[in-house]
Amino acid sequence: MKTWLKRIALGVVALVALTVLSGAEFEGLSRAAAARSFPAPGRLVAIAGGRRLQLDCRGAGSPVVVFESGLDTLGSLSWTRVHDAVARTTRACAFSRAGIMWSDPANGAFDVRREAQDLHDALAAAGETPPFVMVGHSLGGPYALTYAGLYGSQVAGLVFVDASHPDQVARLRKAIGRDLDPGTGLIKAADALAWSGAVRLFAPKGSGAPDHAPAQTIAIAAAWQPQSIHAAVRESDGLGRTLAIAGQYRGLGDRPLVVLTRTASAPAQALKAMGLSAEQGRRLDAEWRAMQDDEATWSTHSRHQLVPDASHYIQFDQPQTVTAAIDGVVRQVRAGAAAQAR
Repeated sequence: MKTWLKRIALGVVALVALTVLSGAEFEGLSRAAAARSFPAPGRLVAIAGGRRLQLDCRGAGSPVVVFESGLDTLGSLSWTRVHDAVARTTRACAFSRAGIMWSDPANGAFDVRREAQDLHDALAAAGETPPFVMVGHSLGGPYALTYAGLYGSQVAGLVFVDASHPDQVARLRKAIGRDLDPGTGLIKAADALAWSGAVRLFAPKGSGAPDHAPAQTIAIAAAWQPQSIHAAVRESDGLGRTLAIAGQYRGLGDRPLVVLTRTASAPAQALKAMGLSAEQGRRLDAEWRAMQDDEATWSTHSRHQLVPDASHYIQFDQPQTVTAAIDGVVRQVRAGAAAQAR
C-alpha cells in the first residue's frame, strides 16, 4: 500500500512539474512571438548602464512635446490617439519607462529622479533638443513635474491630463474617511506568476489598457503585459516617495500650463469594487476637482479645463481636446521665443 501511495505522490509531483515547465515554455514562446509581431515603434536608445529605453519620436519642429504615461503598462501606447495629431505641428516623443513594454528593466527600488534622468539621457542620446513641453497623464503628471524640477532650463511648458496630485493620498483619505485600496494584491500575485504563463492565459485581454482604447493598442498591451507588470508593481511600491519628491517642484513660474480634468464620475460598479458608497464617490470627485484646481495655481500662466464626458483616460475619450491643449502650449512657447529673439 505504501509503495502505491509513494507512486501516486511521485506522479502528482511529476504532473505538477510538467505543468509548470509547460507553462514556462509557453510564456517564453509567447514573449518571442510578441517581439516578432509587435516590435518597438520608434527606436531603442542606449543609456547609462547598458540599458535601452524605447523612444518614439515623430514629426518636426520646436518645442519638442514629450509624453509621460501614467501608472499602467501601456508605455508609449498611452498616447496612440494624440501622438500623430501633435506630430503634424511639431516634434512629438512618446517613450516607455524602464521595464515597461519594450524598455529594459532597471534594478532596485523605483526612484522618480532616476526615471527623470533616464528620460533626459534617452532624449540626449537620440539627439532630441530642448525646449520641451512635458505632457503627463495621471502619475505621469508628477513624473513630468519632477523632470521640470530637475531639468528646469529644458522645460518651456506643461500639460497635465487628469494628473495625480502630490498630496492626493492624504487628501483623498480625509475626503472619504479611509485610505483607498490601491488594489496591488492581485497585481503582485500576477507579477509573481508572470513567468508561468498564468497572466497571459487568465488575465483579461488587454489588461492595463482601458476598454475604449483602440483594438490594436489593446492587443499589443495584452501581448507585452507579462513582461511589463513587474515594472508597474515597482512604480506602485514607490508611489508615496514619488509624490513626496514631485511635491517639491510645484513652482512652475510663468511657464504655460494647461490642466485637463475629467468630469465623468466613477460608475457604480467601480465604486462597489472600491468599497465606496455613492456619497463617498461624490466626495472623492469633489476632492479630485479641488486638487486639479490647485495644480492650475502652480504657474502664473495657466488654464484649467474641465473635459465633458471624459474618464480618467482623457487622451482616449477626448483626444482632440488633449491635442488642442498641447498645440496651445506649443504656440505660446513659440510666441515667447519669438518675443525674446526680437
